Amino acid sequence: MMGIGFPELMIILVIIMIIFGAGKLPEIGSAFGNSIRNFKKSMKEVDEAEESTKEDEAEESTKEEDTTELDEVAGVTNEGVNEEQPEKVEDPAASTPKTEDK
Repeated sequence: MMGIGFPELMIILVIIMIIFGAGKLPEIGSAFGNSIRNFKKSMKEVDEAEESTKEDEAEESTKEEDTTELDEVAGVTNEGVNEEQPEKVEDPAASTPKTEDK
């Protein structure tokens, strides 16, 4: 298998210097460094967002379990309770919304 060693890197560097010139090398290097830095920053933000989403989901499931347990202890049941919320319809003549049952 062919690996990239010091001689190969020197040949690549010479070719880059011929193509871009010695004056552009610092600009190219800084642009490449900024690109890598931004990529790492974006990946870190995605990981943090995924972790916070998982934590939020875990908290919500814990809250639901706690509420269910408290209802069972208190003897509260949801049998016969209509869980549908009435739709809110705004009356164009009035500034307050009215509720209508389905």
